[in-house]
Amino acid sequence: MNLLLIRLIIFAVLFFVGLKLYRMYREWKLEREELLEGDERQEGSQMVRCTWCKVHVPENEALREKEEWFCCSAHRDKYLEEQKSE
Repeated sequence: MNLLLIRLIIFAVLFFVGLKLYRMYREWKLEREELLEGDERQEGSQMVRCTWCKVHVPENEALREKEEWFCCSAHRDKYLEEQKSE
């Protein structure tokens, strides 16, 4: 009976130690991912304004046509059509 109780206690201790290590690893991994995402945001943080609607978008997501920036292809097309008609 005593041997069974000792094994149960050892198993419980190992289980809680493993659980604690898993939680520490998960927190470390989340912090690392947040740091990597922060670096990516800083690289592409330059904002440009859409010539058509005046909305600011990140430069890496914007479209460029003849030194003008656009948030989408529809606005680019509208702007180019307007320029042709003038």
